[in-house]
Amino acid sequence: MEKNIPKLTEQDLQSYNEKGYWISPKLLDDEQIERLRKAHDRIWSGDYDGDGFDYYGGWSMPADPLKIRKLDNAWWINDEVRNVVTDPIIGEMAAYLMQTEEVRLWHDQLIYKPGASGAGTKAGNVGWHQDYGYWQASSTTNMVTVWIALQDTDLTNGGMMSINGSHKWGLIPDSDTFFDQDMEKLKQRYTSDGREWVEEPCILKAGHASFHHSLTFHGSGPNMTDQPRLSVVAHLMPHDTFYRPGVQYHGNIKLLGPRPYAGQRFDNEYFPVLYSARNKS
Repeated sequence: MEKNIPKLTEQDLQSYNEKGYWISPKLLDDEQIERLRKAHDRIWSGDYDGDGFDYYGGWSMPADPLKIRKLDNAWWINDEVRNVVTDPIIGEMAAYLMQTEEVRLWHDQLIYKPGASGAGTKAGNVGWHQDYGYWQASSTTNMVTVWIALQDTDLTNGGMMSINGSHKWGLIPDSDTFFDQDMEKLKQRYTSDGREWVEEPCILKAGHASFHHSLTFHGSGPNMTDQPRLSVVAHLMPHDTFYRPGVQYHGNIKLLGPRPYAGQRFDNEYFPVLYSARNKS
């Protein structure tokens, strides 16, 4: 991590609360970016660090080379990913945006969007979705996603787009549509009651990140270059987030133990602390 990362300001927080996302300064130095790009290669080839085991019990490469690769909890099997998604600087930034004293990792994601030059305009889309559409087993929507670019990223290589202010809509039913390729159809669904739909591209230089609220609608178009678009993502939560049963299944429930119970906090070793104001000297 680069030192002397600027502290967030009241203006940053106001922008996050208004738009539902905030673009960071550069968080990773060039050497760290290169190590993370190599970590992508190692993970997809099954080269794991230590005795860590895959969250899914074995990674399976998509049969279609144009399909997005997405792996949860890559920090279990790669030290470079672990160092980033548990970094206290990122945690402190997220704590300020969530206005909480302590931040834990909900889970991470490694995302590889293949280059699809000439393969068609819908290859590799990420459908408009809300992250909390998948996380309803958690007790709060006050969660933040930190999407870190490992190369300069814009709309030509499938950069993310956010819907300005959509986090204020609340949870929209059936918004767990990450893998839905028809973005126009999704837009029509989510604006059918007259919601204002304002798309804003998240244009990032390598090492910069987008911090977005768990209810902010976002998605991305195809990567039309001949190079893959690589990212590492940390999904973060306040320290007092607990299990809400009977709503929706999520794999994190299994990490609470053999008999999870209502109100049980996601606070064991599978959900490490990034930042705690109480422990800061």
